Amino acid sequence: MKTIKHTFFYSHKPEAVWQYLTNAELMSQWLMPNDFKPVVGHNFQFKARPMPNFNFDGIIYCKVLEIVPNKKLVYTWRGGPGDGTMTLDSKVEWTLNAKDNGTELIIEHNGFASDESMLQIFSVMDAGWLQNIKKIAELIKTA
Repeated sequence: MKTIKHTFFYSHKPEAVWQYLTNAELMSQWLMPNDFKPVVGHNFQFKARPMPNFNFDGIIYCKVLEIVPNKKLVYTWRGGPGDGTMTLDSKVEWTLNAKDNGTELIIEHNGFASDESMLQIFSVMDAGWLQNIKKIAELIKTA
């Protein structure tokens, strides 16, 4: 299994960064429209552009697994072609570490098989996560 991992530093307190990870309206600004609630066990969805060539109907099915306010957020990340089959069954884990002058944010997205079709998805998502966490930096500056 392959894992996407990125570390990014924000010159803001963990509480400010946390809002961008747990507030559905703020999440939609840097990631996708969603119905997220920061409640363990909550099922939610992200809505994206369908990509039939990746067997993806545009809906990411998620469930909140763990919340440690301002420190850690974990949820499932599942998607498929829309026929009930899940071609991607993975997990996203966010870790926030307070630093003297801000917050270190680590994302780990794991559960990618090593087959060729999944490697393409892995590559697209790896670049996408990096781009999106950089968007948080732009948004948080103007907040």
